[in-house]
Amino acid sequence: MATLATEHCVACQKGAPRVTPEEIELLLPQIPGWTLVDDERGNRLERSYRFGNFMEALAFTKRVGRLAERAGHHPSILTEWGRVQVTWTTRKIHGLHRNDFIMAARTDRLFKLQDTAARD
Repeated sequence: MATLATEHCVACQKGAPRVTPEEIELLLPQIPGWTLVDDERGNRLERSYRFGNFMEALAFTKRVGRLAERAGHHPSILTEWGRVQVTWTTRKIHGLHRNDFIMAARTDRLFKLQDTAARD
């Protein structure tokens, strides 16, 4: 069975279907640590990552930026001393698409790779 992180994003156009509540129920457990936020701006996925200093946080931000650019799907990123908050949503549909879950899983994979490299 393929994991979300290995799936490919599909081009998402205005009017594309949002994930259903049932799909969210199945997908959210596959990305532990992510929070589903639902407010006036629509649904989105958010997660904060902790780092030992600003430069580590900035390096992670840059890696997420490169990942997003390759996929053609871009998050909101808040970088602070020792912390990066990443938010995935699909603005064209004012909510969540499967792509958001895929990119959240890929973001986690990047974090694990960076964390592993820092320990080596």
